[in-house]
Amino acid sequence: MNKSLSSALAVLVLFASACRTTTLPTPTPTSVPNANPTSGATSGNILYQDNFSDSNSGWTHRQNANSTMDYVKGGYHINITKSDLMAISIANHYFQSDVSIEVDATKTAGPDDNFIGVICRFQDENNFYFFAISSDGYAGIAMYKDSTMSILSGSSFDSSTAVNQGAATNHIRADCISDTLTLYVNAVPVYSITDKTFDSGGDAGLLARANSTSGVDILFSHFLVSRP
Repeated sequence: MNKSLSSALAVLVLFASACRTTTLPTPTPTSVPNANPTSGATSGNILYQDNFSDSNSGWTHRQNANSTMDYVKGGYHINITKSDLMAISIANHYFQSDVSIEVDATKTAGPDDNFIGVICRFQDENNFYFFAISSDGYAGIAMYKDSTMSILSGSSFDSSTAVNQGAATNHIRADCISDTLTLYVNAVPVYSITDKTFDSGGDAGLLARANSTSGVDILFSHFLVSRP
């Protein structure tokens, strides 16, 4: 089974534009209370982590007719109230080319036909990689280049038994190491592909997408960027 993802996606890029400059700050290792480093990350290789307890840590605060994106107690919340729309939020830090990005993502309401994931090597709102799952059990790796979306892990997103379906929490991890991109779901390697399009570093972030049905409601927690 597979799930198509239209190359003509409407993308609503929501990030704190006032915080973005020509050169993003290079992160230094941080320690955030109650953060949850996993998958081999140690204090020595953590580049950035956020448990979203500080509402001024740099992520988007936004509410409009199409979506709400903001901090909530215990996490970062994205709710999409328009169909066929993807919303993203960026950490506003520059990371060198090799990083491992992790987050816990919980579907708290809305349709299982959605996409939830992380962003790697974000250059701008038209150029980035993303690693995503859906609450009905699909997964894949894709990118935007010059506003055009391409699925890199195949012709479509394919079903994966690694995904916890429905109103469940999934641990999503994206490794961007040189030209190798790997998606892990709940510690299971799901896809590993090579692509050289973006290999000079960039920002990291989160995404959620509503497909044909609006109301996608996702809570993210324990965001972590580490050195592989």
